[in-house]
Amino acid sequence: MEMADFNKDPYSLVIAGVGGQGNVMASRLLGSMFVTKGFSVTVGETFGASQRGGSVMSHIRISRQSSWSPQIPAFGADLIAALEPVEGLRVLAQYGNPHCVLLCNTHPVYPVNVIKGEDAYPPLGDIKRHVKSLTPHATFIDATGEARRLGNPILANMIILGALSRMGDLPLERGDFKEAIRERVKTDQVALNMRAFDAGRALCL
Repeated sequence: MEMADFNKDPYSLVIAGVGGQGNVMASRLLGSMFVTKGFSVTVGETFGASQRGGSVMSHIRISRQSSWSPQIPAFGADLIAALEPVEGLRVLAQYGNPHCVLLCNTHPVYPVNVIKGEDAYPPLGDIKRHVKSLTPHATFIDATGEARRLGNPILANMIILGALSRMGDLPLERGDFKEAIRERVKTDQVALNMRAFDAGRALCL
């Protein structure tokens, strides 16, 4: 398990994925968790396409002292959490650096051109090799597989947040997540989201 160094100010974090994976929900929950800890947080979101399956990326900048522009400079990310492996590699190439930590879901979401047989999706082994050429600090987990075991693949975003909470000295506590999720989902969904968060933590023991 690669460790994140939270000593930088601002600390720049990217959540990457595709439409329909709950990327925006995850970024807002994460921002809320840091705000609860007393940090100044700015969140910026970009959408590669408005429909399900298009690239979605959230920039989160966290400071102990002041607010910053939500746009992370090229090669300026400290941590990238990717809900989809090709998106993880794409964002790492644009915003990563040799010190950047990547946490990446291994489950692919095939774009339309791959589904139609017009293009090929790269094997996970190739993606991992390209990632390792960009940073040695990469951890891959099957967040979607774990989410399916809980009954809903969309919970992969909550599993990623749970895994992030185990990365180095990031000040992300279970109680902070519970408080944040209670504000955003129906009461009868809180326990399931907490199980997903705990499953993510367990994957990174």
